[in-house]
Amino acid sequence: MTWLKLVPAWAWWLLAVLVVGAGQQYRLMVAQGETDSARVETAKVKSDLADYRLEVSERDRRAAAQARNEEQRRQKVADEEGENARHKLDLAEGRAATAESAADGMRGEIKRLRTGHRATCDTIATQQRETGASAVVVLGGLLEESDRMAGSCAAALERSRIAGLSCERTYDAVRGVTNPPKIHNAK
Repeated sequence: MTWLKLVPAWAWWLLAVLVVGAGQQYRLMVAQGETDSARVETAKVKSDLADYRLEVSERDRRAAAQARNEEQRRQKVADEEGENARHKLDLAEGRAATAESAADGMRGEIKRLRTGHRATCDTIATQQRETGASAVVVLGGLLEESDRMAGSCAAALERSRIAGLSCERTYDAVRGVTNPPKIHNAK
């Protein structure tokens, strides 16, 4: 232990300062290495985050485009079906107008028969004429009224049928049903 006393005290202090300085330098290098690793990791995470954001925005764009295309397809189907229904309604209204015209002709014939009946009944006894005339008038009136109501009901039912079938076809087409059940199309 005598050799320790040979080394001056300031050398021991210098050695201690050098050892502490070296330890601090080592800690500093380790901390810088960890900082550099953290910077690299942060840069990688930022890059991954940017890639993820880009991927998500692209996915959102594709989903929005797909939704827009589906909406346009559905609107096109609904528009086509609406046009088809309007065409069928126009045809039904034409048929109803033709039927009304025929009914007007029949009413004219009933009126002519009434007039003829009145003319021929002048020779028959008054009591028989009144009974016969009133029966013909009542039956003719009932026939006219029932014909008018039947035409009105038929037109309303045809419009309702066309609208219902159109609605079903539109619903099936929008839902994407490829083979909807066939409904007999009465013309």
